[in-house]
Amino acid sequence: MTDYLIFRLYAPLASWGEAAVGETRPTATYPGKGAVLGLLGAALGVRRDDDAGQKQLRESIAMGVKQYTPGMLMRDYHTVQMPATQSKVSYHTRKEELSGPRDALKTILSSRDYRCDGLWTVAVWLTPAATLTLSELEQALKTPYYPLYLGRKSCPPAAPLAPQRRQCSMLKEALDMAFPKLAFNGQEDKTVLRFPDEALYAWEGEASKLDGNDQTAEYNDVWDLPLNRRRWQFGPRLEFRRAIAAEEAR
Repeated sequence: MTDYLIFRLYAPLASWGEAAVGETRPTATYPGKGAVLGLLGAALGVRRDDDAGQKQLRESIAMGVKQYTPGMLMRDYHTVQMPATQSKVSYHTRKEELSGPRDALKTILSSRDYRCDGLWTVAVWLTPAATLTLSELEQALKTPYYPLYLGRKSCPPAAPLAPQRRQCSMLKEALDMAFPKLAFNGQEDKTVLRFPDEALYAWEGEASKLDGNDQTAEYNDVWDLPLNRRRWQFGPRLEFRRAIAAEEAR
C-alpha cells in the first residue's frame, strides 16, 4: 500500500509548457513534472530563486496523472513590449521593464498554445529522499501561500482542487478516485466537456506502478524536470504512458 495525495485540475484555459524554440510556445496535453512542482511550490510559498527549497520539493515527490480530456487546442497570437537586453541591467517588475526610454523598447511576437476545458487528476507520493510530508502538501493546496494557476498566470483553476490523502494498493486506484462532478449552468461535466473514448495515464517510477501490468506501457524521456527555476534549466526523467478505454477508467 502507498500513501497518495490526490487532487483535480480543471480550468477554461491551461498551458502545460513544452520545449519552446523561437516564437512558438507549445503546450502538452497534460501537466508534466515541472507544472506540478510549480503548483505545489506556489502553494507552499517556495520562491523560484529559492534553490534549496526547489531542490527539496523536487527530490521529495513522484507523480502520476490521469487525463480525462485534453480539451481543445487554442493558439494565441501574442505581442509583448520588452526593453532591449543590456549588460549588467536586470528588471524585477513589469513596471521597471516599461519605465525606460520608449525608444529602448522592442516588440516581441509569439504564438502561445492553451488547452481549453481540459480535466486531469494528479496523484503524488513521497520518494525515499523526501523531507516534506503529504499532510504539509495537502494543507498547502487548501490554503496556498501564492495564487495557483495551471501553467500560466492567466490560467487560474476554475474548480476546487479538493486535495485528499488516500492509501491505495495501485496508482490507478488513486487516479480513478471520484471527485464531485463539475456543473456548468446546471449541466454535468460529461454533457459539456468533450470526453474521448480513452483516458490517458502517465506516471513515473516503474512500468508496473499503475496497475501491476508492465507489458503495455509506452515510455520515453521527457525533459520537464526543473533543475534551476531561475535559469529555466530542465532535465530528463523517464515517463510511462498508457491509454485505457473510458469504461475501464471509470
